[in-house]
Amino acid sequence: MLEVHDLTVRFGGITALDGVGFDVGRGEMVGLIGPNGAGKTTLFNCLTRRYRADSGTISYEGEDLTSVAPHTIASLGIARTFQNLGLFPRMSVRDNVLVGAHHRGRAGFLTAGLRLPGVRREERALRADADAVLERLGLTGVSDHPATGLPFGTLKRVELARALLGRPRLLLLDEPVNGLNAAEVEEFAGTLGAIRSEYDLTVIVVEHHMGFVMGICERIVCLDFGRKIAEGPPGEVQRDPGVIEAYLGTAVGDGDSPMRPTKEGA
Repeated sequence: MLEVHDLTVRFGGITALDGVGFDVGRGEMVGLIGPNGAGKTTLFNCLTRRYRADSGTISYEGEDLTSVAPHTIASLGIARTFQNLGLFPRMSVRDNVLVGAHHRGRAGFLTAGLRLPGVRREERALRADADAVLERLGLTGVSDHPATGLPFGTLKRVELARALLGRPRLLLLDEPVNGLNAAEVEEFAGTLGAIRSEYDLTVIVVEHHMGFVMGICERIVCLDFGRKIAEGPPGEVQRDPGVIEAYLGTAVGDGDSPMRPTKEGA
């Protein structure tokens, strides 16, 4: 589904991504890990055309993503969540979720202003879809509540609901369990595993919570200072000396397992 080859991004004298490449097969769940500043979010921003790469290629279902307009990304079947919540605090939860369906609407400025019958039918259909996603994620009870003031874990599910309403085929999750407690992380992992099958999703997860990402992903890609330093199954990557050194700043002797997932994700 996705092929990234020799992707390089520079910001002035800083190289954020340095020749990064990897593939993602349809239906896979791939974890993207690395220390802070490794280039993970920069990579997501390239996939969604927020950033323009200096060199390299990104192919999505055979189409060159580097040549498409940023506003067409959602209609291609790519959706994302954000490391820092990207919700509208004064809008209701339902209206925040409906934003995810903006590319599915067909009404123009004039027809929407005139409230023609077709516009009303379209709005009812999108609202019904939004309510179904809200129910699936256990958000029906807060659907009319403004996003502001809700628990952080709830807002993470609102972002997920907004992404799902766009009917994506490729879902990019940027630190989806950051700030959640152990029970919330476990609940989110179960939810993500279920909706992956229900919605036929391919998923890439950026995450620092090792217990979560190692437990739910089939394959891990690790970045450090913009370069890919490891790729493979979770067990193999978490034992990789280069990965351990990138996280701890020092090599670890045989028998030590600092990357082993724990219940707390340490």
